[in-house]
Amino acid sequence: MTDATVPPTDVTAAPAGAGAGGTGAEPYRVLARKYRPQNFDELVGQEALVQTLTNAIETGRIAHAFILTGVRGIGKTTTARIIARALNCIGPDGKGGPTAHPCGVCVNCRAIADDRHVDVIEMDAASRTGVDDMRELIEGVRYKPVSARYKVYIIDEVHMLSKSAFNALLKTLEEPPEHVKFVFATTEIRKVPVTVLSRCQRFDLRRLDQELLAKHLGAIAAKEGARVEPEALALLARAADGSVRDGLSLLDQAIAHAVDGTVGAQVVRDMLGLADRSLVLDLFDGVMRGDVKGALAQVASMYRAGADPLVVVQDLLDIAHWLTRLKIVPDAAEGLAVSEAERGRAADMAGRLAMASLGRAWQMLLKGLGEVQYAPQPLAALEMLLVRLAYAAELPAPADLVKTLAAGGTVAAPAQPAAPSAPRPAAPRSDAASQPTAAMSGAPARGALAARPIAEPEPAPPPMASAAPSPAPRTFEEIVALFEAKREGMLHHHLVESVHLVRCEPGLLEFRPEPSASDNLANRVGQLLGQWTGRRWMVTVSREPGAPTLGEQRRAAELAVKRDAAQLPLVRAVLEAFPGAAIEAVREVRRATGADAPTQEHGDKP
Repeated sequence: MTDATVPPTDVTAAPAGAGAGGTGAEPYRVLARKYRPQNFDELVGQEALVQTLTNAIETGRIAHAFILTGVRGIGKTTTARIIARALNCIGPDGKGGPTAHPCGVCVNCRAIADDRHVDVIEMDAASRTGVDDMRELIEGVRYKPVSARYKVYIIDEVHMLSKSAFNALLKTLEEPPEHVKFVFATTEIRKVPVTVLSRCQRFDLRRLDQELLAKHLGAIAAKEGARVEPEALALLARAADGSVRDGLSLLDQAIAHAVDGTVGAQVVRDMLGLADRSLVLDLFDGVMRGDVKGALAQVASMYRAGADPLVVVQDLLDIAHWLTRLKIVPDAAEGLAVSEAERGRAADMAGRLAMASLGRAWQMLLKGLGEVQYAPQPLAALEMLLVRLAYAAELPAPADLVKTLAAGGTVAAPAQPAAPSAPRPAAPRSDAASQPTAAMSGAPARGALAARPIAEPEPAPPPMASAAPSPAPRTFEEIVALFEAKREGMLHHHLVESVHLVRCEPGLLEFRPEPSASDNLANRVGQLLGQWTGRRWMVTVSREPGAPTLGEQRRAAELAVKRDAAQLPLVRAVLEAFPGAAIEAVREVRRATGADAPTQEHGDKP
């Protein structure tokens, strides 16, 4: 498990029981560093990049700037160092030129591998983002390399450079000296200015397929003498999500996690908080059958066993996607790291479930993924998601509803409360057919009971709402209603609350505005009225006091209705029983007519 090329640690730092002679134990290097590729042949899954760079080096068509992009851990910085070695390798005899197969033993190759070559400058743009850092780099470009063939500048996470730093680099990047090469690496290619991209050769490092990554992890595990089951390798490759470095880090952790030296699938599941695929299939099957109770009990058991709710939702998404593919392409299960029993069960579920149900489950799970991720209690969010899925699974597909209705059939509606009785025909209102009552709210203790409506007669609508919007408004109320209908909210508010009407005729409007009104209120109102009605309107500002604003009129009307309601015997009794209570709203309630109509007592108002 140790690397013999690493020099031993100091004797004083060695633990008790170190090797003979007191040399101390060699420090352990993680697998991601120990098995970092040293040449193009060791790069995994990047055939297009390797072929292009190999041909360019062999034919002498070497660009002056490269930009490498891809997900984290895919090998961008490693590729940049391999390019630096390929350009500066001099061979074992010291007489070689640029080669796609660096020897790894010459002075330049060893110095670059140890990150100590003076002509290969590796810069982290995340910590050196300013224009001053870029000026320092540009100043060094003028000088020829000390010992190498090319001076290579490797800038990692180049998208972190500031705009000024990019601008300072542009001219040098476009026409660098012949002895300078630039290699940029970034995970956010969209944040790199197009002026920089146009001056570089771009290489997109692709994610590794799960099968290829699992094979690569298995080869490294064999070199380390570790026994890893194929299913465990598949789980590690899936968790790595195409990143070689993430896969090696997880493999390193899994080897350390194994107790008896064998890394099994259950070891990886326990380490990553994953649930067994068969359990996830059981959960998905139960939810799609509408078994809410069983699904909640199973997810609780999985949670107690260490399963992460977020990972459970991701597994359910994978199952929904897998079953959908099986329904369309029955051979989609081939090549996956699943058992024959799981493959047969998935095929059976795909045959039973409708495409509409699978699509609906995918959409609900995708939305629920964010809910579970950001919920304060992820388990509760997962349970609510499963409840919604189970109830939605019983709904018919939209296509089936359309076919049923097209065939003249009927669709059973969900159970609903009893429908209200048919509305009574409109009849002329009489004063004897209505009685105003009131709703109270007031004191926190006793007034809280009075806050529940006893009966609330509704006041007559304010004048501004009595007339519908008209193409040619004749009154001020109709003008205000027209502005409301046209959704001119700000002007409508000013006309209601900040305007005292002085005079209003067809084509003429005169008012006194409040100080809070807009300065160009008259001009704007006249312009819009002319546009809407097709005739010219003269809107002027007056110094006459004018009538109260429509808002003041409405509030005065509401206050008068409340005063009238407060004089009713029942309302008076409530106000006396609950000191501090107040009438909040008043509405009219139509009385029953005929023999059931209650009689007026004690001078009740009709």
